[in-house]
Amino acid sequence: MRYTLDRLMKEGDSIFRIAGSSNSLSIVRERLFRRATRYQFDLYSLDYEPTVRNIVRVRDCVRTFRQILTPKSDKLAGFSVTQVLFDLAHGKKRPDLKPGFYAELIHMVMGMQGRGPGVAPADIPLPKARLPREAARIRSDELDKLWEHVEDWMSRYSHGLESRVQERRKKRRRKILSVLNGTEEDWGDWRWHIKHIVKDVKLLRKLVPLSEAEKDNIARACRAKLPFGVTPYYLSLMDANKRGGDRAIRAQVFPPANYVEVMAASRGNRDCAFDFMLERETSPIDLITRRYPGIVILKPYNTCPQICVYCQRNWEIDSAMLPRALATSKKIDRALAWIADHPAIHEVLLTGGDPLALNSRTINSILERLARIRSVEHIRIGSRTPVTIPMRITSDLIDILKKYIRPGRRDISLITHVEHPYEITPEMASAVRRLRIAGIPVYNQQVYTFYTSRRFESALLRKLLRKIGIEPYYVFNCKGKNETADYIVPIARLLQEVNEEARLLPGLTRTDEPVYNVPGLGKNYLRALQHHDLISVFPDGARVYEFHPWEPKAAGQKNYIGIDAPILSYLERLKGIGEKISDYATIWYYY
Repeated sequence: MRYTLDRLMKEGDSIFRIAGSSNSLSIVRERLFRRATRYQFDLYSLDYEPTVRNIVRVRDCVRTFRQILTPKSDKLAGFSVTQVLFDLAHGKKRPDLKPGFYAELIHMVMGMQGRGPGVAPADIPLPKARLPREAARIRSDELDKLWEHVEDWMSRYSHGLESRVQERRKKRRRKILSVLNGTEEDWGDWRWHIKHIVKDVKLLRKLVPLSEAEKDNIARACRAKLPFGVTPYYLSLMDANKRGGDRAIRAQVFPPANYVEVMAASRGNRDCAFDFMLERETSPIDLITRRYPGIVILKPYNTCPQICVYCQRNWEIDSAMLPRALATSKKIDRALAWIADHPAIHEVLLTGGDPLALNSRTINSILERLARIRSVEHIRIGSRTPVTIPMRITSDLIDILKKYIRPGRRDISLITHVEHPYEITPEMASAVRRLRIAGIPVYNQQVYTFYTSRRFESALLRKLLRKIGIEPYYVFNCKGKNETADYIVPIARLLQEVNEEARLLPGLTRTDEPVYNVPGLGKNYLRALQHHDLISVFPDGARVYEFHPWEPKAAGQKNYIGIDAPILSYLERLKGIGEKISDYATIWYYY
């Protein structure tokens, strides 16, 4: 489909006739609001019964279009779609408008009329049957076919539990050990991996083949002293040639050009430039972040064995496993005393940085002092070590963790961050099993990025997570930080994934909740329409959302305005890696 002004005016003929016959913006708003409402009314006035899909599509498009028409939306977004429609209807040129803008309006107008392209994977028509049992058998047969379709999609992606992938990685491990002068015994020692974290491009090129772009970007990042580091174990997950399976693995740690440029340009003013989540506004004392009444974040350690490019706290971290990254004893003591002085706090998320990269004695010391606080009933540890150094989950570490479990009094869990099926390995599965045997549940928080967003790619991740004992917990919409623009996926794609792919999985495999982490406010549940509104579409096709606080009645809470990635640009990127755009056609109708 071509997205042009002519196409928009053809699809929205009645809308432009109304706008063209109105002589003021206020009259246009009122008349178009009534016209949109009429579309929904007309749907129920038809001689035939509309499909559920048509009802939902018309409802959502009408609701969104009416929201965009309001003066309040214009003010919040700083841009008026109503003005655009008025200008175009009166023959005024708008050279600022791009195909992405036309695409959004074309699909919205078509949707209000109950039209528009695309079917969901589960849109299988069921033939009529005379008897309930006959209908049940027909439905069962169709469900068999549907699951075959799901399996076909998931089979397109490689994962780390496949025997052929494991064999390739054994060869990679031998090469890495050879270059780093290590032994098989060293490979099983997490401290050896910490000691041999790769932080420069010269050594990296000896361990893994790099494209020219990867080499240049990493070299520039290192010269600019941007945080960079990869563990030997994680390097063994990368392919020795261009097989394509390790695309998401490399994207985790190899920075793209835009990231390097933006980070380097603002390196001297990191606190203001990169504190996207506004933690400075929700930190009542050093090392503590508090957004909700019953839980706080405790950050005693601000470094990691490996740096994720799109890390929420990339502005805090200087380098992988930087010495002196542990907060001073005085700061930790004050933070713990502060928690003890607030008995409303019943849960503590111990994170950073990665606290499990600390030595066991320090971990024990922090947990021991947390356990003394009577109000603390749950200690949650945020760590990516099961993914980056699974051998860190040693028997002595597990003994420390389970020592502080008191059934009926205090629990401990681990929250990890597995991004892609290619990261799941037998080593990770063994580490998770050891934790679960000790009574420590493991949950996953995925960040939904471009590199995990193909059809059923994250569905396969959930399926494998459950197989190795990790429970899917949250799926975070990738934060709209300027330096991580290459990773951002439109909210519509995450909603599409949840509604058309994740929902086809068994219940315990799709327990994660899609959320948008609102700066300074906390999680916004994307499936709940009452928590956000689409208020505008920018000239490039970027949707503008108004997110409401999790507790709208709290004093001083303000709504947050977020600018999304243009859907058309995202689809064109997918096409560039070989995806069929038609497979994603329903994306336009998720708001």
